[in-house]
Amino acid sequence: MDVRGRRALVCVLVVVGCLLMLGPSAVAAVVADAGAESAVAQETPDESDQSDDVDESDQPNGADESDQQDTPAESDQLDDADEVHIEVFIHENGTATFTVDYRFENTSDDEWETLREDVENNPDAYAAQEHAGWNETLVNGQNQTGRDMELSDVSVTTDTSSAPRDLGHVEFTFEWSSFAHVELNRVEAGDALAGFTLVDDTTLQLFWPDSYTVREVDPEPDSPPDGSVMWDGDGTEFADDQPWLVLIENGDSSIDPPDSTEDPAMPWLVVTVALAVLAALGLVGWWAGRRQSRESMAAQAGQQAPPERATDDPNGTQSGPPPELLSNEERVLRLVEQRGGRVKQQEIVSELEWTEAKTSQVVGGLREDDEIEVFRIGRENVIALPEEE
Repeated sequence: MDVRGRRALVCVLVVVGCLLMLGPSAVAAVVADAGAESAVAQETPDESDQSDDVDESDQPNGADESDQQDTPAESDQLDDADEVHIEVFIHENGTATFTVDYRFENTSDDEWETLREDVENNPDAYAAQEHAGWNETLVNGQNQTGRDMELSDVSVTTDTSSAPRDLGHVEFTFEWSSFAHVELNRVEAGDALAGFTLVDDTTLQLFWPDSYTVREVDPEPDSPPDGSVMWDGDGTEFADDQPWLVLIENGDSSIDPPDSTEDPAMPWLVVTVALAVLAALGLVGWWAGRRQSRESMAAQAGQQAPPERATDDPNGTQSGPPPELLSNEERVLRLVEQRGGRVKQQEIVSELEWTEAKTSQVVGGLREDDEIEVFRIGRENVIALPEEE
């Protein structure tokens, strides 16, 4: 083989060797490209599936939001009632039962039937809306009185009446705890309605148990206080401290009944006056005897104490018998004497470290025995010794 033949053979061997070296790399590159395309192809359906899943998950949420609309469809019609009558029955424990009656005329028209059907189909939604409205008044009452209050047992019913005229009724009832302030045999109501506005075509009527009578009412009611008092929004506008109602158990009403036009027979009048005079004389003699006995007891107990008011020494001990040797009534009487003959009931609670219930019980007993007199300054009870006649 000559030189050219040997060169040609070397070139062929070089070319073959290069092909053998580059072949596996090219095959691997092709396989890698194919794998990448396959991965892309697999990811594309997943993304479409995810978008489909998102769309499907969004659709139920939109349905839930529409289902969560609790506002009744016809609730605005309550604001268009022809009349609104509010009845409040005040219980002896201070709780009040409210009945709010929305009244509609023309019960034969379609609007009333639509409202009635909607209320009967959605009673809970209507009750919740009425609860929310009255709860704003309750919060104002809590801030005004400092009493803890709560609305409960809210319910709604519909009805119609034909006398004295055809009316449709949507009635809400609920309980309002601590609506009135109760102390001994006295019930004070109205302060929980602080800021309440009695608008036109609205009436407010307060009822109470048969064993109570009216001692004070403000403003003047539109009807005599015969078991209830009522105000009409067409002619009444409440001030800041109104309405105000004070009830006394087994007491006398401060509003005088009309005078009788018939005069009693003269013999009965004489007998009545004579009995009254004898009773007054007996009462004066009995009171004077008890007064003298109490003064004698006080003089013996405090021989070394000043007559008007006992003083405390630097160690905080009181002159006279120690408190543990005195009855509850004597401790109250001594505290009143130390205060110059008058003291607020709350001072007795704080000074003797008693509860309000215990203080009210002891004060009530002393008042029944005519040992003390109880009257009010503002809205506080003041305890005083009876004035000598």
